[in-house]
Amino acid sequence: MESLTIILFERLGLLLIFAFVMTRTPGFKSLLYRNYSVKMSLVHAGVFGLFGIASTVTGIVIYEDGFFSHHLVLFPVEEDHLIVSMSLVAIVIAGLLGGPILGFGAGIITGLHLLFLGGVGAVANAFVNPITGILAGLTARFFSNERVISPLKALFIGVFPPILHMQLLLILYTDQIDMITLVNTIGLPLVLSNSAAIAIFTAMIGIVLREQENEAALASKQALTIAKEALPFLKKDSPFEVANGLANLLYSRLRLAAVSITDQKEVLAHKGLGEDHHRFGDPIAAHPAQKAISLKKIQVTHVKSDLMCTHKKCNLEAAIFIPIIEDEHVTYLITFHFRKAEHISPVELMMAQGLGQFISDQLNMLGAEKLKVHIRDAELRNLQAQINPHFLFNTLQLIAGLFRENPAKARLITLQLASFMRFNLRLVSKSLVELEKECEHAEAYTSIIQERFKGRLQIHFEKPVDLPSIYIPPSSIQPLIENSVQHGLKNVTDGAKIEIIIEIENGRLAVLVRDNGSGFPQHILPIVSLQPLVSNNNGGTGIYNVNQRLVHLLGESARLHIRNLSTGGSEVKFSIPIPNQFNSIQQMSTTSISGG
Repeated sequence: MESLTIILFERLGLLLIFAFVMTRTPGFKSLLYRNYSVKMSLVHAGVFGLFGIASTVTGIVIYEDGFFSHHLVLFPVEEDHLIVSMSLVAIVIAGLLGGPILGFGAGIITGLHLLFLGGVGAVANAFVNPITGILAGLTARFFSNERVISPLKALFIGVFPPILHMQLLLILYTDQIDMITLVNTIGLPLVLSNSAAIAIFTAMIGIVLREQENEAALASKQALTIAKEALPFLKKDSPFEVANGLANLLYSRLRLAAVSITDQKEVLAHKGLGEDHHRFGDPIAAHPAQKAISLKKIQVTHVKSDLMCTHKKCNLEAAIFIPIIEDEHVTYLITFHFRKAEHISPVELMMAQGLGQFISDQLNMLGAEKLKVHIRDAELRNLQAQINPHFLFNTLQLIAGLFRENPAKARLITLQLASFMRFNLRLVSKSLVELEKECEHAEAYTSIIQERFKGRLQIHFEKPVDLPSIYIPPSSIQPLIENSVQHGLKNVTDGAKIEIIIEIENGRLAVLVRDNGSGFPQHILPIVSLQPLVSNNNGGTGIYNVNQRLVHLLGESARLHIRNLSTGGSEVKFSIPIPNQFNSIQQMSTTSISGG
């Protein structure tokens, strides 16, 4: 009995090698997640049936005198020979993983093979396998809350199939040979080897399951990391910049043959193999790509002909098509290209699914943020476009008075008012205006105000002869001047001064508005540009609106800087970057003047 046990455990090693190979197959992995279908159940029944047949072939044959053969059992045996195999291991595993139907199917295949091999116990061998498959499947339902039965429970379950086998032998073969002696000889070795094999197999399954979960976790983590790195590219307004940025990022981070980014019609970017013939502007020809766009679902092709590439020597044979959905529409289609169909593993599929979802979520989030910014910008433009009725009434009164005293001056102020009003009407339709136009708007306002407070207010407007050709938010300067007039200088009856200085310093355009009034109260100075002070008599709404638009349209570095002056009054300043091209021209002009 000791030698029989040793031989069975040796054969157990061969079966476990076969079992290990099985656990590496995608079809086996689908069982772990209970992905059943009629087709897959038939396939799995066939696979486990072959596993059972392999277990029988690697079994041993016991002769009537108690000796046994070490050779493989490939052909039918004599009528007085008994086949001892570990086929029940395969049947139990089939039942535990796939339920009674799969266990019964695998048991039928294995039982028919044992019936074909014949010998003593052929009928018992044939019956015990399908019965064991059904019982193992019913046992699995009892443990249905567990994804994989623990090895300890499997060790306990593995004890019963060999015992059932021994009972059938004793019931069906009492009058041919000394079956009791044979059962005593093979009973304990079979129980030990079968239960150990089932326990080891379930431990293998647990390892495979953890591997899959680790792969999924790593794929999700990598997809999330790439999606974060893709955020700067997704913020670009140009689809071509977005596509090129994404293609370069994905190709550098993932081990792919090539990456393509398309919209719904044509290729926007292609990185990797096939760059010589997969070019920008090529129409989308692959049927799976069109299907991914229409169904808004990931599509996979393992067939080169589906890619419909016209280049005969194209090395790309398989692909995953990932639709990026923004506002329920496919904005981009990311294609992972592979050299061979075998290169598309579950990890790549999980990566593609996670990446597609993350990038789609980011695009929708960015779209929502842009919409909020546009709404806020429109509200601010609309607010700033509203002309103060007191200002308009006072200006009209001024013009009426000037027509009697100084008609030429009246005409000039009328033109300035028309220019001022025309600019305000354009505010609603534009987010940015030329700096020159913004200066004209501020000068029109200062001309009117200076004439209104003639003799009491002096305004000094200083700017470069050659203004940079840059754009700024409309009505960024005039509200600052108006704030000085209405609030900073409201208590100054004589010698009021306002300075508006536009200059270039350190590659930035600086705009400064300074007055010699009462300044801002200390308690509101830190918050005057951060929140609207509607109920405050010291101003704040216009300054807040200007600051909001500067920050949202030009960035944090353009925000307002406000301070009270030690000599009295206040200063409001902001600066924005100047394009390098203008800086180079300025330097060349300065050099030429100095050299002359």
